[in-house]
Amino acid sequence: MKTLLNLIWLLFAGLWMTILYVFAGVLLFLTIIGIPLAFASWRIAGFALWPFGRTAVPRPGAGAPSCVGNVLWLILAGWWLALGHLLTGVALCITIIGIPLGLANFKLIPISLAPLGVDIVSTDQPFGHR
Repeated sequence: MKTLLNLIWLLFAGLWMTILYVFAGVLLFLTIIGIPLAFASWRIAGFALWPFGRTAVPRPGAGAPSCVGNVLWLILAGWWLALGHLLTGVALCITIIGIPLGLANFKLIPISLAPLGVDIVSTDQPFGHR
């Protein structure tokens, strides 16, 4: 089921949001200070491309550098990527078929606002190994 949802997601939202994350990563990579944020953007691009069957969990031990990086990310790229997820999610929730896709967009909003200090893991993994 998650493969079918991922394929439908890819057509209606995933490809476009992934392109935005890759573009944001390229822009951030052009600056010296934005290189770690670019890698975070590209990591989220993979999550935005294929979100069903994966989830974001807090990384233990992520400290002050992640917090500072998240503030910088929010200012430079996070707010407009989150806005893209919000608008796409609302548009997809208008139809009954699009509701699961809209909910996946809403699931991506927190990680688009603060990508540092989280890991993206498979939902098939047991909770002890996340």
